[in-house]
Amino acid sequence: MNSMTGYAYREEIVDNTQISVEIKSVNNRFLDSNINLPSFLNPVEQKARALVSEKIVRGKVDVNIRVKDLNSTAKVNPDPVAAKEYFDAISQVALALGKKADDIPLSLIVNQVGVLNITHEYDAEKYWSKIEPIFNSVLEQFISDRQREGANLKKDLLAKLDVLDNCAAFFKEWQPKMEQKFKEQITTRFNELLGDHVDENRIMGEVAAMLVKYTINEEIVRLHSHLQALRKEFNDNPVPGKRIDFICQEANREINTIGSKNQFTEVGAMIVNAKDALENIREQSKNVE
Repeated sequence: MNSMTGYAYREEIVDNTQISVEIKSVNNRFLDSNINLPSFLNPVEQKARALVSEKIVRGKVDVNIRVKDLNSTAKVNPDPVAAKEYFDAISQVALALGKKADDIPLSLIVNQVGVLNITHEYDAEKYWSKIEPIFNSVLEQFISDRQREGANLKKDLLAKLDVLDNCAAFFKEWQPKMEQKFKEQITTRFNELLGDHVDENRIMGEVAAMLVKYTINEEIVRLHSHLQALRKEFNDNPVPGKRIDFICQEANREINTIGSKNQFTEVGAMIVNAKDALENIREQSKNVE
């Protein structure tokens, strides 16, 4: 079981290139990966995205890749024709102001647009060959961080599931008492209405018919089944987040039905405990991949 939150970072210098990779994530219903990298690395963005998709199923994942060359990659291409045009034009201005052309500094010419053209040559694949090992290392660290947090989530979820198991066992124990109380209420009502003319067989028939509607046996059976399914998801499914929420909805339906049929304070208190534990599981499932 993995958490959907995690963080990892690493910075390294490879062949005079400083590379940093940061991966972080928060909760999200589906996988939403956002790859941030220098524009000249756009051709390899899909490779980074594919590596994330192979390892991560759910969560909003932000990947930040930064690259800095410690040796300059700039290539300077002069344009002598443009420089001469600038010089001639500036010389005319200087003469008009009574200045000499010799007074014009070279820096004034070379700083004009187009005189010196600076370009950078980037080979995205070559850079990716440096980045990929670091990226994979950070991705593994990121996954380990999610697994560590996931282990804590699992421990908490199992503790809440134990509470639900105890509640289900309590409901099973009190089921005969609930049915007996219901029988007594039906018998009392018949006696109040019919007095000495009560037909015992009729009472038993009515009680049997009503118990089909008001017994909690089926709800207990289904509740146990849902709790077993939850435990299986916790232990066997590496990405149980979506399934947990669905099963919790089904279990909640059974608990609500038991509550609607209940007539005992003790059972009512246990209903509250069960709903509280179940709601905690549902909330935690939002953090589970």
